[in-house]
Amino acid sequence: MMTSALTDEGEMAMMRDDFEVKVEFLVARLRADEEAARALKPGKNADVAWLRERVLADVEVKRRLLVWMYEPQEKVGDWRHSVLSGIVAGAITDQWMRARQPVIEELVLAYANHPDFRPEWLPIEDDVPMRHRSRVGHES
Repeated sequence: MMTSALTDEGEMAMMRDDFEVKVEFLVARLRADEEAARALKPGKNADVAWLRERVLADVEVKRRLLVWMYEPQEKVGDWRHSVLSGIVAGAITDQWMRARQPVIEELVLAYANHPDFRPEWLPIEDDVPMRHRSRVGHES
């Protein structure tokens, strides 16, 4: 029988692995969005030009949020020169990243209709704020 510490550790590893898959999914969607926007040839149509620039700006902001997500790992990386400081740095990084993770998960939800989006990534109905219910796995 597993102890609760091992169960928690195993659950954390599964969550972390699943989160990395979500990040990879988001990076791929951002790449596709950027490619689609760059393929637009606005010509004299100001609306198409505006949309192209808007999508490219949106992609850039989301990429900066991904950098922000992993920033704690970079900031405490220098502390890992001893076992004790490595443990402390790891605990700080885990807490910091756990607090930031929901931001990235919200960005992933914007692609809920994509064929590679996994149904288990949808939040439980009771956890979805009312403002999101029309776009997250539900018909408007």
